[in-house]
Formats: sequence, C-alpha cells, structure tokens
Amino acid sequence: MSEIPASMKAMVLTGHGGIDKLEYQDISVPKPAAGQVLVQVTATAKNNTDRKAREGLYPTKKGEMTSFQMGGKPTLTFPRIQGADIAGRVVAVGEGVSGTRIGERGLLDFNIYANDRTDINLTPDYYGHGADGGYAEYVALPSDQFHHIPNPDLADAELAAMGMCSYQTAYHMLTSANVQAGERVLVTGASGGVGTALIQLCRIIGAVPYALSQKDKAQTLLDLGAEAVLDRSDMSTFVDRVKKETGGKPLDAVMDLVGGEMTDIFIDAMIFDMNARSTYPRLSIAGASGGNISEILWTRIYLYQVQIFGVSHGTREEANQLMTWIRDGHLKPVLHGAFKLSDLHRAEEYFVNRGGNYLGKIVIVPDAQWQVHGQPFALEVGG
Repeated sequence: MSEIPASMKAMVLTGHGGIDKLEYQDISVPKPAAGQVLVQVTATAKNNTDRKAREGLYPTKKGEMTSFQMGGKPTLTFPRIQGADIAGRVVAVGEGVSGTRIGERGLLDFNIYANDRTDINLTPDYYGHGADGGYAEYVALPSDQFHHIPNPDLADAELAAMGMCSYQTAYHMLTSANVQAGERVLVTGASGGVGTALIQLCRIIGAVPYALSQKDKAQTLLDLGAEAVLDRSDMSTFVDRVKKETGGKPLDAVMDLVGGEMTDIFIDAMIFDMNARSTYPRLSIAGASGGNISEILWTRIYLYQVQIFGVSHGTREEANQLMTWIRDGHLKPVLHGAFKLSDLHRAEEYFVNRGGNYLGKIVIVPDAQWQVHGQPFALEVGG
C-alpha cells in the first residue's frame, strides 16, 4: 500500500449556481475518525442529484434554495465535495476498526442515517451533500457502510455505476408500493440509472417491468429485462398501447420518475378496468424530470383509491440486501462511460445535453487513477 499523501485533488462545490461553482483544488487528505475508514477513491458515479443540489432545485418550501431540510436544518454547506456513489479501496482505518480491512475494495451505502434503525429512514441525507463525497482522491466514510465487494468480474467503474443512489432509490420505490411477484409495473425514465435498476430489480422479485423510453433504446432495455418498451414520444395513445402489451389488463403499479402532465396519464393506465384488479393502484414517485407540478383531480385519487408513495432514500436493510445481490451477481452494471475528475465540468455539460444514445451511468475517476480505472471506459467528447 502506497504512503498516504498530506494533500489531494478534489472538485469542490463553493456555492449554489452553475458549473463555475465547481473548483478543482488542492486540499488536505481527511483523517478517518473513530469507526471510519479512509478510502482511496477509484470511481464515483455521477447522479442528477449532484446538479440539482448545486442549482438549489430540492426545495421543501417555495422560494428556498437549500435542500434536504427534513431534519430541521440545511445540511448542504459550502465548501462541499459532491459525489455519492463511491467505489475504492481502504487505505487506513480509524479507532475501533480492524486493520484487516486495509486493502478491501468496496462500495458505499451513500446514506447519512439519523439513527441506527434498519427499517426506516425519515430524514434522508447523503455523502456528497451533508458530508463530503467522492469527487476527490480520498474520502473518510463509516466503516459499516463501506461494503466489501471483491467480485473480480466487476471493474471499479462498473461497481460505482451500481451505486446505492440509483439502486436503493429504485428498490425503495418497489418496497414502498409493496410490489409482488407477477405484478405489472411501469418503469418511467427507464434509460437512466434508477430506471435501469428498477427493470433489474423487478425481475429479481418476480414482477414484470414495462419500460417507458425512446425507440432507439428499446433493444437494450429488453435485453436488460423489460417485458416491453413503450415509446414515450406519443403519449396520446399510451393507455391503448399498455392494453396491447398487457392483454387488456391494467398496470398494477407505476414507478414515476417523470411527473408533470404525464402522471395523470400513468394513473389512467392503472384504473381503466378496476374489475380486473386484485390490489389498489399504486404510484411511487422519486423524480420529476418532466415537471415538478402535476395537476390531478383529487376525486380520481380517492374514488379509485390510488395509493401514492413519495420515495427518497431507502433503509439500511434495503442497502444490505442490494449489496448481497451485487456480490452474488444478480445485478448488472449499466455503465455509459467515464470522465476524469478534472473534466467534471465537461461531464456535467455532457450529462445535461445528452442525446438519444445515453443509457446508464457516467462515472468520475480521479486523474491519478485514470489509466487503470477510467481509460477503458472513456467517452470521446468534443470540446
């Protein structure tokens, strides 16, 4: 194990705003506190959460710029190092942590939990928001949340692409709605990190996923496990197309990452024949890429008994289950490509302006780790 330096490169968020607020700096390497491990970062998956938090797009009240204040006060303070889905290797341990962990390759459960409960997480926060994350060469993390994933068939960049920010959110959407084997589930935003995770997780628990996406991504999503792919370009015929794919049966549940005017159409696809249902219609919401406001008649909700679940982060139990599935090879990485940490501005621009060929996750790799962990997955982007 190489000697740990005193300073490191990091991309530091200095305030709310555009990508100019992300500054590539030399800062001190953190020291692991009691119960922590120091991880040398090899790859960190990029999430849309990074951009939205930077731009102040997670308000819990109208007009505010702070985010994730469910615990009563803002936890995003500046300077902050973002990046939640961290893969890397343990290079040092804090008091109370066994030295045998040094050298382990692992993946972070990204949550900052308010307490030790394993079954509930009422005030969600995460590394990269309420504490420094992985857009750096080193990061100090709770030892019990940095899970050993030795799988030699998974590259570090692929492991980061399976990070909990997407997979745990997806799993919590399914568990919140109590989705069961055999049920028909619509996955919206199917080509993104949460969407591709949902498709895989549906198959693991025995549910049948129907993906909403673009035509050019259909085959990849089918290969991933989607029962059918519904083209999102024409929503006027959406319910008829659902009927065609399901043999006339309504969807049992919708995993909504889109919001806006589409939510009402998704509800239509669950309630068109209530006599054919054996459970209540269920709508899990964990995103609003199509708009943060949906106009819905409340009579449609209560007369059809539509159950709505707002989903943010999951629980320790769910994270542990996902880590087991990763180790056992039940989940597959969907990695779009890699950028150097020093090129995070370009990665942000690429992500915002991504075209129809985009599927899966982008990972950010420290420059010092690039040749081994980033170059094999490099994206060729002009500019």
